[in-house]
Amino acid sequence: MTLRPRTFVEKAIERASGKTGLVPGDIVDVTPDVYMSHTASWRCIRTFEKLEGAKILHPERVAMVMDHIAPARTSVIAAYHRLCRGFAKEQGIENFFDVNAGICHLVLMENGLVRPGEIIIGTDSHSTIYGALGALGTGVGFSEITAAWVTGVIWMRVPPSIKINLTGKLRPGVFVKDIMLKIIGDLTADGATYCAIEFDGELTADLSISERMTLCNLAMEMGAKNAYVRPDKKTFDYLSEAGVDFPEEDALFPDEGAEYMRIVDVEVSDLEPQVSCPPLVDNVKSISDIAGTPIDQVFIGSCANGKYDDLVIAAGYLKGKKVADGVRLLITPGSREVMKKVADNGVLSTLIEAGALITNPGCGACAGDGGAMDDGEVTLSTANRNFSGRMGSYKSDIYLASPATAAVSAIAGVITNPEGESK
Repeated sequence: MTLRPRTFVEKAIERASGKTGLVPGDIVDVTPDVYMSHTASWRCIRTFEKLEGAKILHPERVAMVMDHIAPARTSVIAAYHRLCRGFAKEQGIENFFDVNAGICHLVLMENGLVRPGEIIIGTDSHSTIYGALGALGTGVGFSEITAAWVTGVIWMRVPPSIKINLTGKLRPGVFVKDIMLKIIGDLTADGATYCAIEFDGELTADLSISERMTLCNLAMEMGAKNAYVRPDKKTFDYLSEAGVDFPEEDALFPDEGAEYMRIVDVEVSDLEPQVSCPPLVDNVKSISDIAGTPIDQVFIGSCANGKYDDLVIAAGYLKGKKVADGVRLLITPGSREVMKKVADNGVLSTLIEAGALITNPGCGACAGDGGAMDDGEVTLSTANRNFSGRMGSYKSDIYLASPATAAVSAIAGVITNPEGESK
């Protein structure tokens, strides 16, 4: 049988289901390659305990990461962590990462647990980030993870695909975070609901793996089921550094002539820095429209922008300068590996000398773990969400921007355009 040209997501689901000829809307059982659960793995465990005689079918496919509230802030959280540690040991789960490891997504990728063409399900909506390595990553519920533990399968509906072509060259001071905020603002927070996003175009090919992670991570904020960047030499070099000897022929690529629900062309040469304004992520404005807005706190971190390259960018703008009086600058490295790299090369010292408070690797303030605000306070954050109450008071405000915008704004004490600023 001659198959019609297929998108990436169609090929990935066909491979994982053993079915062929799938089209958007088809529902099939797939066999995921990795089942990830974060700090709230205890919810999966409690459900598992209700299944009499249940066993984990493939413990080698299970990954658990204690990242969202790490280390424990209360005795209740400490008990959850202890439950997870004991369960992992009892069930022979070797891919268990404790409170010192960092954010689940970065930890899995750094440890070679994400590979092109694979399906990774996780108890975090930003599992879309795995598409930066050409994988199909998607968020699921805790009960679905538990079911996958026991059965080894999960049902999945084939999503329609949207292709986003990125072209042009970014101006100094403008970064991938700005591109994604612009796209989210244009397409809206539900503009890609249960759709697969394929990022393509000359600019996408030029991006680093870290930048591709930011693309795919923030695709979730348009409602995407998954996101994808085609694997290339950068991908395979990253995998090699993570200790993975991956056969390039096993990667999956969309076919020429594949059908897309929508094709979006984005030319970035004239793009200026973007800021997502409270209280919704798609309330996006160009920085020239809101520059000068006073801020009380800046947070640089999260799975969107807590990577090594992000901290290097921030340090470039902060070097030799000081955080404005009355502004709190919180910086949370995304993982232990990120923390080690910035410590080894002096970036950490630069951040501290500028007046930043460095916290332990993990989700930090993005997940409401520290950095809470009082009524009327304002935070400029590099995270991926700015819902009311996400960082303390429901009467506080969160703006979202790039690490560059965050850094120069921390120095100025107001939201500031990084274009033209020295670094």
